[in-house]
Amino acid sequence: MTSDSTTSEDAGHPETASGHAQPEESAPPTTRPDDDGRNGRTGWWRRHRRRYAFAGMIVALVFLWFSLTPSLLPRDALFQGLVSGASAAVGYGLGVFLTWLARFMISRDESWRSATRTSWIVLAVIAVIGTALMLIWFSQWQNDIRDLMGVDHLGWTAYPLIAVILVIIFVLLVTLGQAFGSLVRWSVRQLNRVAPPRISAVIGVGLVIALTVFVLNGVVAKYSMQWLNSSFAAANEETKADNSPPTSALRSGGPGSLVTWDSLGREGRVFVSRGPDTGALTQFNGAPAMEPIRVYAGLESGDSIRENAELAADELVRTGGLQRKLVAVGSTTGSGWVNKATVDSLEYMYNGDTAIVSMQYSYLPSWLSFLVDKERARQAGRALFEAVSERVSAIPEAERPKLVVFGESLGSFAGEAAFGSIPALAARTDGALFSGPTFNNTLWNDTTRERDAGSPQVLPVYDNGAQVRFIADETDLTRPDAPWKSSRVVYLQHASDPITWWNPQLILNEPDWLSEPRGRDVLSATRWIPFVTFLQVSADMAVAVNVPDGHGHDYMSAIPYAWAAMLQPPGWTETKTAALLPRLNRD
Repeated sequence: MTSDSTTSEDAGHPETASGHAQPEESAPPTTRPDDDGRNGRTGWWRRHRRRYAFAGMIVALVFLWFSLTPSLLPRDALFQGLVSGASAAVGYGLGVFLTWLARFMISRDESWRSATRTSWIVLAVIAVIGTALMLIWFSQWQNDIRDLMGVDHLGWTAYPLIAVILVIIFVLLVTLGQAFGSLVRWSVRQLNRVAPPRISAVIGVGLVIALTVFVLNGVVAKYSMQWLNSSFAAANEETKADNSPPTSALRSGGPGSLVTWDSLGREGRVFVSRGPDTGALTQFNGAPAMEPIRVYAGLESGDSIRENAELAADELVRTGGLQRKLVAVGSTTGSGWVNKATVDSLEYMYNGDTAIVSMQYSYLPSWLSFLVDKERARQAGRALFEAVSERVSAIPEAERPKLVVFGESLGSFAGEAAFGSIPALAARTDGALFSGPTFNNTLWNDTTRERDAGSPQVLPVYDNGAQVRFIADETDLTRPDAPWKSSRVVYLQHASDPITWWNPQLILNEPDWLSEPRGRDVLSATRWIPFVTFLQVSADMAVAVNVPDGHGHDYMSAIPYAWAAMLQPPGWTETKTAALLPRLNRD
């Protein structure tokens, strides 16, 4: 290599072709000018401001403000601080990346001139004033939505706490990002030795990203999932203090059961241990009650989803469930949880002449199951219904019990799985209740998309309400004012439920529920903003159940009204539904 072959990093250094420094002429020591033209000390300001890019801080500030805009649910100080700090960090990373990309696209090797101290001061003033104004707006919409949902207002101490938490989270995440950037720059420097700078940059960035993805997917994800499975499997082995093995043969895990008490899992043990007894049912209905049948197969009851479904169906036969007036097939959330209000309501309405069957398909909680176990949920919902339906269909038609299905959240996704359309669901069952559907629910998506003209996305009307109705509370059951056929289907959904309205399309597409008049528990100030709405609704999902009944992802009081309207149990009245409500709970 000749002496002309020097890199851009060598330019400006007094070195010979051999790379050895030449002695410099002595000169009197001088102070180095500051960026804003002043001679002065290299003090705290110069040392710290260079840790952060000016353009990145501008975008971070905008993202911080966006995180304080109205969303679906109330937030406490800790959660809002986490959301705002993370949003600002995302904005900072985006600003830094766009700055680098602009330099790369115009083939500019050197950095742009650093922002002056005056620029930083101006930005700081704008940040303080702007954030204060945004927090005032945040407090206003928080008060409005808390009044709407019956939640206490935030105290004044919440707002400085939000500021402190967001700064901590921002600094932590940006520091991690800077460490990632340092790794990229180190990789590029190594590649510069053997390749042109721009090729080195592309390859270096690609290698670090590929390595990061490999580590996250191949190491972090693998061992994280192993740890999560192990942790939730251990939790699944726990038994709550007020649960004990049934003494009745009409409960799974009891005498003569095909499945053991230990195999039911934590939520399965809760399911078979609780519920109204014959005394409570008799007292409520004023007539001698039958003992309700509850059948459940845990994840460890058999060797596969299909085997567990068959076990549950065989348990139904063993307990005499096919001779009851009503058989209900319930799809659980990931960990096996069932909304107890859904089950108890049926037992009160039929005075115990019921058999309810369900099964577990995962150790993981619903949100995590949705990400990694969604196909298992689909398979479980289909397998359980088909196994039960096969046995019900073998009974002469005149002697068959009513057959209904239900599910909440991921359970509604699983509960739909056995049916290709609403007419098919109506033809194979005597009713269905799905609460808090997810954006992946096939039947829910189809009916919502094909809703009658003029009906809103949050409460659509499909085929003039002939078979299926969408409700937010019991008052919607008579909407529309038109005949409602037998084998009725109800979707119970709240306009403020982020589980229902979250969708990746929110990133770039305005949903109908934000272009149409807002739902009854969504503020009119809520607006669609590209990317921002997606991030806001994603954050809301983490606190979806931390709200009173009737809002967010908390479903209870409308459930007995829905069952009563769908099934019209003999002798049941709306007065009895109102009297039943105080006896119900979700867990």
